[in-house]
Amino acid sequence: MFLFSTEITSSKIISDNPLFQRTLKAYNLIAKKIEGDVLEIGCGEGYGIDIISKKANSLTVIDKSKYVLERIKDKFPETTILHQNIPPLNNLKDNSFDTIISFQVIEHIEDATLFIKEIHRVLKPNGKAYITTPNSKKTIARNPWHYKEYNYSEINTLIRNSFNNYSINGIQGNEKTDIYYLKNKQSVERLLRFDVFKIQYKMPAPLLRIPYEVVNRLNRNKLLKKNASLVNSIKLEDYSLKAYSQETLDFFCVLKK
Repeated sequence: MFLFSTEITSSKIISDNPLFQRTLKAYNLIAKKIEGDVLEIGCGEGYGIDIISKKANSLTVIDKSKYVLERIKDKFPETTILHQNIPPLNNLKDNSFDTIISFQVIEHIEDATLFIKEIHRVLKPNGKAYITTPNSKKTIARNPWHYKEYNYSEINTLIRNSFNNYSINGIQGNEKTDIYYLKNKQSVERLLRFDVFKIQYKMPAPLLRIPYEVVNRLNRNKLLKKNASLVNSIKLEDYSLKAYSQETLDFFCVLKK
């Protein structure tokens, strides 16, 4: 994956704004709950670290992108950076962290069961992990960057196998974000009408990634051009945390050891 692809939502690309605000909302929700020694798994562009670092006694971040980690180290020199593919969480001791954050990561992982087990292993007793992942019921088209997307039952079962104490709620939007979602869905479906043989579901994921990136970026730019005021006006306040429903965009999971 490359930085600022449509999969790594950017704070700098205007057409990404609705998704950027949606992703940022998760950090906003935990801003006052972060404490102690903190681990973030999969930090993306790193825009959440501004929020995390203010409350953490120590901060460790893991990512598979050397470029991302170098930028983070330059901006936050006291941060411990670990370059690795996960799971497992190599070189991390049992019961090491008070808070673990992993937003929009688990859908990229093949062995998600081991991933959750590893989070449990390195979390301190009474520590909390915060995880978000897209609700598969709201997915419009296949995302070749994702190994698996989850519905409520699936993510619940996955977490329950390792944690006894947890909650699963949902990040959802409002009327404004619903309009954007509908316009995006309609635009994508117009493109997909040419895929009469459902080739997107038959192609190996690596082969689909380049055309996916091109079409997705063109689509977002088109949505911006036609709906500039809508795209630019979506803010953090347009997303909220509620009980899981059919309108849930992202699962917001809190796991306590």
